Amino acid sequence: MTTTMTLPTPAYPPLPIPTAALRELRVTDDAGQPIRPYTAQEDGAQPGSAGSPLRCCLRAIEPGERVALVSYAPLRRWATAAGAAPGAYDESGPVFIHAEECEGPSSATPGYPFARPGALRTVRRYDAGGHIVGGRLFEIPEGSPGDGTAGFDRVIGEAFAQPDVALVHVRAVEYGCFQFEVRRPAPVTP
Repeated sequence: MTTTMTLPTPAYPPLPIPTAALRELRVTDDAGQPIRPYTAQEDGAQPGSAGSPLRCCLRAIEPGERVALVSYAPLRRWATAAGAAPGAYDESGPVFIHAEECEGPSSATPGYPFARPGALRTVRRYDAGGHIVGGRLFEIPEGSPGDGTAGFDRVIGEAFAQPDVALVHVRAVEYGCFQFEVRRPAPVTP
């Protein structure tokens, strides 16, 4: 008998790159470069091979998929929609996306994406003006798969305990790449 472990649902939903931004990135990225799609290989010898993280659907690249490495400025895009001015905090970096439209994240994959035990992440806090108001280094806990979800819930909860935090960006320490975004939960009204 095979048993499968169900990961807990995250307390703070991780957000992929928004659909409207993906449409633009699939033509020209945030550094003004045209998209250069390629077919992902199974060798794993280079970034962008099978197993690298896709930010459009928050899962790993599978062999044979058409993908692209693009420059993405997540805070810039959020700030434009929010009417904020991040100034010097506006940064861009490389992310992998599907070269063509995809279905986005699957609800069948609970937990936080790219939560490899032992991996280091930075959890950056931004206020409503788009300025960094804190951050912290986070090592994804070793142990059961649910430990990663509990760990992320804890550090993101710490961030939102700070009243001026509007959103959180999670980045990989190894390459500095944007992993996903979490926005302050809407207040519950009675």
